[in-house]
Amino acid sequence: MKLRSNLTVRLGLRHEMTNGWNEVTNRCANYRFDKTFVISTEPVMGHSCLEENHAKLLLQPRVGIAWDPTGRGTWAVRAGFGIHNDLQDILGNRAYSNPPFSAREQLSGPLLSFIPIDKNAPLLRTCGPSVPQPCAIYAPAGFDPVLRTPTGQQWSLTIERGIARDLMLSVGYVGSQSFHTPVLFNANAPYPIVCQDPQGCISGGTTTNGEPVPVRQQVLVPKGTLYHPPSYRPNRFVGNGTQWFNQGTSNYHAMDVSLVKRGRGSAFKVNYTWGKAIDLNSAYFSPSAGNEPANLASPYYRRELSRGLASFSVDHQFNAYYSYGLPFGNGQRFGSGATGVVDQVIGGWQWNGSVRAAGGFPFTPLTGSNTSGAGDTSQSDIPNWNPDFKGPVILGKPDQWFDRRAFVLPLQGTFGNVGRSPLRGPGLFMVDTSLLKKVRISERLNLQFRAEAFNVLNHPNFGYPNEVVFQGTEFSPSGGVITNTATTSRQIQFALKLLF
Repeated sequence: MKLRSNLTVRLGLRHEMTNGWNEVTNRCANYRFDKTFVISTEPVMGHSCLEENHAKLLLQPRVGIAWDPTGRGTWAVRAGFGIHNDLQDILGNRAYSNPPFSAREQLSGPLLSFIPIDKNAPLLRTCGPSVPQPCAIYAPAGFDPVLRTPTGQQWSLTIERGIARDLMLSVGYVGSQSFHTPVLFNANAPYPIVCQDPQGCISGGTTTNGEPVPVRQQVLVPKGTLYHPPSYRPNRFVGNGTQWFNQGTSNYHAMDVSLVKRGRGSAFKVNYTWGKAIDLNSAYFSPSAGNEPANLASPYYRRELSRGLASFSVDHQFNAYYSYGLPFGNGQRFGSGATGVVDQVIGGWQWNGSVRAAGGFPFTPLTGSNTSGAGDTSQSDIPNWNPDFKGPVILGKPDQWFDRRAFVLPLQGTFGNVGRSPLRGPGLFMVDTSLLKKVRISERLNLQFRAEAFNVLNHPNFGYPNEVVFQGTEFSPSGGVITNTATTSRQIQFALKLLF
């Protein structure tokens, strides 16, 4: 709606819905939980993985405003707000390994003795109180059976100013707040408690095999310590697994400044963004967990230690792009009188390029073993800060990016205090350039030549370091070591293209 000549308002309402979730043959298997959050021994099979559908009616607004405060076209104020949903249409990624449809088993012994495999064989049955050996203990996957749809609120405010006829400055703010975002944890983990005994408490927790930690690894923790006592998994007939629960929150705030110029035969844009993203868990899929714990430390407690910088959060980003038509050839500054073959050779050249610089990604140091006693096989436990350490934690060298001495192992069965994303990896700097030449053969036929150089300065951009600090009870020799680069070395390529 154009309310005035210099004011436009856009209003919208979007509706989304889903009728549940199942695979193509209209079936699904998912685990359920009792009132004390103990996982069921057998998954429930039905026409949907969900017990409750919270996405039957999702009405979300959109509002946008464009305003020219002076009415002269030299200023523009733009603002927007919207609520957006993320319908969970990839839930199969979490339910793929649940029995009975996609159960996985590891068979040991002479292979031929198991072939052919009888689907009714005792080995394929899920272990339980009334199911004798042999039977199978499956690692559960799946997701919250009363899952709610992830929802994000997004807003922005941008002020643009025309400094000259072909030069514009833009300053903006972008923010968002999301809730019901996925978090990952082992849903068959023991419950941590606080030691109340003035004489201390025996700590140890559960091994990754689901049994109490051996006596030789058990320790005495002082009163007031949050710890896992030696114990079995809550459900001894179900293994460790990673499940999605939409109980997370996240937010993002950023300032963006850009300068844009467009002229005859040339253009450039310079942009700087200062931002921060905070969440509980970014590693929804395992490839994204390379610089943070794959799971939350516990489904029950200590979530404040998991709240921190998102694994993809970059604080500073600078980008500059340019395109410059070289002033050679007929009608240009140099060789303006050229014609024929001379004009074809010296005219029509264009020089493009970009410069990119960014801060490093955050990362979280890990102990590399089940020190919390939560029985989690994903190795998501974090160490303690070393109270006796002095000096910089970040050394900044590829062969030792951080000082491992800044960390100590927690007592077995307890949680580390380092928190999430306290350190940052190497930044990025890239310069790319290209030279383009267009030759007109006829009215409908053109030949284009391109010479392109990527990372023209051959600047090494390193990946993040190995975040596992310990190997057993000793420092890992590879802890803090960077073994790969994030970008390629200098690459040069040529291309010839015929356009018709």
